[in-house]
Amino acid sequence: MESKIEHGENLVISLKGRLDTVTSAELAKKLENEPLDESIVIMDMKELEYISSAGLRLLLSLKKKLSAENKEFEIHNLNDVCKEVFRVTGFQNILTVK
Repeated sequence: MESKIEHGENLVISLKGRLDTVTSAELAKKLENEPLDESIVIMDMKELEYISSAGLRLLLSLKKKLSAENKEFEIHNLNDVCKEVFRVTGFQNILTVK
């Protein structure tokens, strides 16, 4: 999986490929070292092909961390496969999906 982090008015994390057990751990490590200074963090999943339960756990963990800091976390551009995973797991009710 590839990830790109862009700082600006909002922090945008763009994902490409598969967010699974291995890549979730890699992304979590990358985010630990990244300043999350913006008040809104956007995870752009336009090019994400697949998300596993490990990927969902990472998103939930990130949401909890950002909420504790009074920051917003949004998911943008889910494809149909990932939308279905969010629907079945109920994550569309837990995370802000746009």
